[in-house]
Amino acid sequence: MKYASLGRTGLKVSRLCLGTMNFGPATEEQEAFKIMDAALDAGVNFFDTANVYGGPEHRGRTEEIIGRWFAQGGGRREKVVLATKVYGPMDDPLDGPNGEAGLSAYKIRRHLEASLRRLGTDHIELYQMHHIDRNVTWDELWNAFDIAQKQGEIGYVGSSNFAARDLVKAQYEAKAHGALGLVSEQHKYSLLCRLPELEVLPAAGELGIGVIPWSPLDGGILGGNLNPQPGSRTEKQAERVEKLRPQLERFNSLCKELGESAATVALAWTLANPAVTAPIIGPRTLQQFEETLRVVDVELSEDTLKAIDEIFPGPGGEAPKAYAW
Repeated sequence: MKYASLGRTGLKVSRLCLGTMNFGPATEEQEAFKIMDAALDAGVNFFDTANVYGGPEHRGRTEEIIGRWFAQGGGRREKVVLATKVYGPMDDPLDGPNGEAGLSAYKIRRHLEASLRRLGTDHIELYQMHHIDRNVTWDELWNAFDIAQKQGEIGYVGSSNFAARDLVKAQYEAKAHGALGLVSEQHKYSLLCRLPELEVLPAAGELGIGVIPWSPLDGGILGGNLNPQPGSRTEKQAERVEKLRPQLERFNSLCKELGESAATVALAWTLANPAVTAPIIGPRTLQQFEETLRVVDVELSEDTLKAIDEIFPGPGGEAPKAYAW
């Protein structure tokens, strides 16, 4: 496994981040345990989850599964750089009118305490805002995170689904508070979603914020299987595949020439961007996880990157040059 610093911090994380959203809804607990054990054995030390993961009928279930895995001991908790998120509703009647999606000092305190209980730990290395909430002041947010950090409950603060302007604002306000600010931004980024190259990735790079791409295979569409079993994709996904079929077929042919799977090349492409710390992989099975590991050793040549750009054109570079001149 290879490692990189998380943003401008001294914290080293694996260049693949284990996403756990499938644990519970799609992956049974014992299979999830096997995947997490295999991750540690392979040197993957960066695990990502969220308080809302587990399905609409059991929000928090994924954190509970991870907590029971930690409880087995053997240094599991100590070896993991753990990341979770706050923002979504947890269907807790005690939250009352504060139960809706959003952020506040009140919600951060309550939901952090609940995540710690479910995870069976007293601290979280990376606590992330799952979405931006522009109705809350940064004074309130940075004060809330500062308290949690001083109490030793969280190490660093990250964001997810922030626009470039949100990253800049967050860091400006953090500096005014004497805080480190954001160290990571978890963002949707893949060959089929390259708009972040306009603003988010350049801003993150300049601000020292590590980018953690989510859905780097765009829900499996970039995984290479254009003719899956009936019912394995939603109607919307199937429609997208048909619309993108010419591009996907060209991409699959290129990957075949390279002797690599489409999923491997798509993930290696995200890793080739200097703004990216680690893409999130979300395996449903142990086999899927094991097939992903060699990605960190795959280096794409300039010719290959150019060929990929021809198949999946990006926005043309950074703003404003991409559209102004």
